[in-house]
Amino acid sequence: MAATAPSTLPGPVPAAVGIGLREPHREAFVAAGCPVPWVEIHPENYLAPGGPRLAGILRVRRDRPVSCHGVGLSLGSADGLDPDHLMRLRAFYDRLEPGLISEHLSWSVTDATYFNDLLPLPYTEDSLDRVRRNVEHAQEVFGRRILVENPAACIAFADSAIPEAEFLAELSARTGCGLLLDVNNLYVSSVNLGFDRTAWLGAIPADAVGELHLAGHARMTLDGEELLIDDHGSVVGDAVMALYADVLDRIGPQPVLVEWDNDLPPLEILLAEAGRAQKQLAQKQLAQRLPDGQARHFGMPEAHCAG
Repeated sequence: MAATAPSTLPGPVPAAVGIGLREPHREAFVAAGCPVPWVEIHPENYLAPGGPRLAGILRVRRDRPVSCHGVGLSLGSADGLDPDHLMRLRAFYDRLEPGLISEHLSWSVTDATYFNDLLPLPYTEDSLDRVRRNVEHAQEVFGRRILVENPAACIAFADSAIPEAEFLAELSARTGCGLLLDVNNLYVSSVNLGFDRTAWLGAIPADAVGELHLAGHARMTLDGEELLIDDHGSVVGDAVMALYADVLDRIGPQPVLVEWDNDLPPLEILLAEAGRAQKQLAQKQLAQRLPDGQARHFGMPEAHCAG
């Protein structure tokens, strides 16, 4: 068998802050010199076999590590995973060579009907076994480990018998998958459902976490009670940034992503949010290398895109 030629693309996703790169920002991002060390995309936006959108993201990939955050695999589906969707994703991943692949702990497909949402599932042994089968199937088809993200919850199921963090920990133990710890989702869920964030973090295996997410959320009032909504439509709130510091203390430095999907701002605002998160991450990284009291603030790693 002929040996596979080594990849000439940039290497793994670094422990630095990247941004969710959306198509309206892509040309400005390249024109600005690709000013963050890595980006994340939704792969479902690039599954067509050709065209300018695919060519554009492959152009970015030549200069930056790219992570893929799937939104349509439906790991919680009782019907199993859509084989056609799996193979389209596999073909795209083989071509793009992403540094990380992640999916949501949710479902969105039943009886071949797709819902345009990430729907919650009860945390039971039956659900755990179903998600286990689907994660193992996806990892086998992709030939890659995936990360599974904790959801943002507005409700809890009465028959959920397993705490969320324990569910995720057990899923990782049974499948070898990693975890994507979404800090905003953790904050939103803890406020909406009233659980202890410190205890949740204590139940998560730190060595399974392969990526962190930050995003903004909205507030709404329902029947006289405030509800937080994970809408990815604003700057990262101060409370989420404070929780991010706690997560870094517990988990340690990881690749960190700033997401912004709704009401997209100018690219400069998104980059400023990434810079704010990078300062906090860099301070933690430096504190791990220096004696106590010698850590200092510094900003986004210098990064440039080839012309």
